[in-house]
Amino acid sequence: MLVCPVRDCHLVLRRETGRWHCERGHSFDIARSGYVNLLQPQERRSKNPGDTAEAVAARRRLHDRGVTAPLLRGIAEMAALTPGEAVLDAGCGDGFYLGSLARESGCEAHGVDISIPAVDAAARRYPEGEWVVANADRFVPYASGSFSAVLSITARMNAPEFRRVIRDDGRLLVALPAPDDFGELRGTGRDDRVERTIDTFRRDFRLVEQRRVTTVADLDAASVEDILLAIYRPLQSRPAEGLQVTFSLDLLLFRP
Repeated sequence: MLVCPVRDCHLVLRRETGRWHCERGHSFDIARSGYVNLLQPQERRSKNPGDTAEAVAARRRLHDRGVTAPLLRGIAEMAALTPGEAVLDAGCGDGFYLGSLARESGCEAHGVDISIPAVDAAARRYPEGEWVVANADRFVPYASGSFSAVLSITARMNAPEFRRVIRDDGRLLVALPAPDDFGELRGTGRDDRVERTIDTFRRDFRLVEQRRVTTVADLDAASVEDILLAIYRPLQSRPAEGLQVTFSLDLLLFRP
């Protein structure tokens, strides 16, 4: 389902040993860990766009400690993925959510993120998935109608491209940080994000379900530091001891 990301090309990519290529001769090497980098030079916001290796590692440690397991469970219940269906996670990060959902449901996992360290981590932890470095804010490098489900979990959103790659009978699940997410560390956020997101997708999608999933975890100082690394807060603001921290997501399920 991958298509060539080169401007004015977008032909189907074929896989052969060590690379993906299209009929026009555009070729993209497969990294040793298994991902492919389709990011075009003009799509970079910086020399190393997206999450840093330090932020990716910090999030991975939090996931591995189990503090985000209740969030994963809420996403799994709403997404209701089934064996064999093709699922895209746009802004997949280190692959935790999509990789975990795929192993539980048997769905076919496709993850896209602009961060090379994040996609490399995803490919190493979940080699059964397909992991791609690309700027989904500009172009999702898949053929139209490729997916029965698209996930956007605390990531950027591209409504026209999501609609293009979702099948007519498919669904879109968006997870937003709720106003109280990490409230103990960064204060309470704005409470209009849900309405703004619904408005963003209003032209191409209709909202069919909405819920909030929240958990509170007692974290030691190292875990609090990992959160601050993950959300790019100055580390000098970390507490000397542990802290009780709220993790909270607003989940929105859309249909075309």
